[in-house]
Amino acid sequence: MAQDAQAKPAEEKQTNCLGCGKPIKKLKRYYRNGKYFCNKRCWKKSLKTKEEAA
Repeated sequence: MAQDAQAKPAEEKQTNCLGCGKPIKKLKRYYRNGKYFCNKRCWKKSLKTKEEAA
């Protein structure tokens, strides 16, 4: 049993918005594409920066 715990790292919970970096509150979450954002504006901002990088 101890080997199973070592082989599988614990999955970390996302605490900050990927668009602006602010802490995400439980009541105010915007979930898109497997990630959490604080609002729709930050989600669109992250899409825009991803397109510019590509």
